[in-house]
Amino acid sequence: MEIIRTEGLTKRFRDFTAVDHISFSVKKGEIFGFLGANGAGKTTAMKMLCGLSRPTEGKATVAGYDIYSEVREIKRNIGYMSQRFSLYEDLKVWENIRLFAGIYGMDDKTIAEKTDILLEKLELQEQRGRLVRALPLGWKQRLAFSVAIFHNPKIVFLDEPTGGVDPATRRGFWEMIYDASEKGITVFVTTHYMDEAEYCDRVSIMVDGKIEALDTPARLKELYHARNMDEVFHKLARRATRE
Repeated sequence: MEIIRTEGLTKRFRDFTAVDHISFSVKKGEIFGFLGANGAGKTTAMKMLCGLSRPTEGKATVAGYDIYSEVREIKRNIGYMSQRFSLYEDLKVWENIRLFAGIYGMDDKTIAEKTDILLEKLELQEQRGRLVRALPLGWKQRLAFSVAIFHNPKIVFLDEPTGGVDPATRRGFWEMIYDASEKGITVFVTTHYMDEAEYCDRVSIMVDGKIEALDTPARLKELYHARNMDEVFHKLARRATRE
């Protein structure tokens, strides 16, 4: 079952084409890596898929909903986490959970029940009353991801979620991603860490607004005669002509 499908998806800003006729699909429960150097167009593409930016042309559906006419339904069926903004640091742990769960339309009783279960799972029961800004970065990251999938979305978008954390914490975060995928949540992730690309079921690499390559990590390494995904990425990134 396809959870995302795009055909010729394009975004222009006056005479600049940020995303240039990209076409791809993502399956239910898949961990899909969406890679590209800064300025390649991946963040713009993700914003269109999340219903935050209207395409210039092309077609796409997310969770079965059209990105032009059913944006509200898309937002109800997705989760989102980024490195830059995921939680309100001046709110307490439980307040963040309640706020975002309410935004996603969950009722008070369900929020209260699931909050207790989540905090126990994360071993954050004793931290529920602390301001988020007081938590270590690794805990913030685990909490932010858990909040993004608290409402059990069909797909979660992760925009460079592991930036700035140590390798051990990143591995722990990816265990959470695998767990979500096994439960049927599709994971759409951007990252600058090429070792994380190896963890994805399939990977696309954007260059100058276009998808230059899309396949499994193993197949991409074979196609580009590379030892790892870092070599694949750099071979493709050298083709970029725009700054």
